Amino acid sequence: MAGTIEIRPAVEADRGAWATLFGDYMAFYGCVSSDAALETTWRWIVDPDGPMECLLAVKNGRVVGFAQYRAVPETLTGNWFGQLDDLYVVQGSRRAGVALALLARLDKIARARGWFKLSWITAADNTTARGLYDRLGNASDWVVYERPLDD
Repeated sequence: MAGTIEIRPAVEADRGAWATLFGDYMAFYGCVSSDAALETTWRWIVDPDGPMECLLAVKNGRVVGFAQYRAVPETLTGNWFGQLDDLYVVQGSRRAGVALALLARLDKIARARGWFKLSWITAADNTTARGLYDRLGNASDWVVYERPLDD
């Protein structure tokens, strides 16, 4: 798929394209897509005072990827860092520099905002993503725990 990759913030008019990709992303991780999750996440993204932002990758006029991120305070340093929550590239555009372009733009945003690091997680078996991530950052020594609270 030839063409220049444009990286830009998501805007209200991107809702349909974003929702399709986000639904595919949720399926990739075995989550059931719901209208409530889609609507809540989209509102978080497009609300100027919302908790998260989204960069879109556009190639040949088509949205082919996204990176959703937010600022996080770190108590141990008294500083802010960037948390990449979700990164997804459509199947036909993988290994074409889309994820790298999204991460490069996020790096520029992080530096401009004075964040001292970027952090992200991925599934242990996501070898494709981990190949890229291992070139860009260092795997953490931290172990992530989750405790479901639905009784």
